[in-house]
Amino acid sequence: MNTKAFIFDLDGVIVDTAKYHFLAWKKIANELGFEFTHENNELLKGVSRVRSLDIILELGKVEASQEDKNRWLVQKNEDYLSYLVDMDESEILPGVMPILNYLKEKNQLIALGSASKNARPILEKTGTLAFFDAIVDGNDVSNAKPDPEVFLLAAKLLHTKPEDSIVFEDSVAGIQAANIGGMVSVGIGEAATLHEANYLFKDFTQMDKAFIDKLINN
Repeated sequence: MNTKAFIFDLDGVIVDTAKYHFLAWKKIANELGFEFTHENNELLKGVSRVRSLDIILELGKVEASQEDKNRWLVQKNEDYLSYLVDMDESEILPGVMPILNYLKEKNQLIALGSASKNARPILEKTGTLAFFDAIVDGNDVSNAKPDPEVFLLAAKLLHTKPEDSIVFEDSVAGIQAANIGGMVSVGIGEAATLHEANYLFKDFTQMDKAFIDKLINN
């Protein structure tokens, strides 16, 4: 049987922690005197924490010293982590577990490729850590998506070539990173946003075993 590397993003793919990022950023924006909307939040998908803060300050037309920025970055992460305390398996997005179980059944390699610096505790809290043969998160890379570094490192850790790697992503930057890295990209979300993906599904409930078999055998 063929063995491929299946690389998953975390936020918006395995779990919906995007809502917690939104609440933490919204709190900072409100303290700075402006509104931060769900539409604004779309600009932060797949973007590092530092760049996210810069985008928010640009939206609010706020000038800030590096000292202020550092303080807000710490505050944002502390607020975000406070929301994660009560996370459990109920936070796993629909359809994800059947796919992870099927990949294990087929003896495929599974990795995480996420910008999150809190990936491991999230996987632990949701009971999914044991599924992953390799984890690459924001602590391991220096270049943010659409740079393919996070996915290339994941493939390397699995001793798999990029062309034998499949990436599941919900962000434009993530899809672009997979494509730039020479990997198969599978978009999870809306066609209007993720049209650059090789394959597209609204969520994992739309994906069946036959599709996974096709990816394995191609």
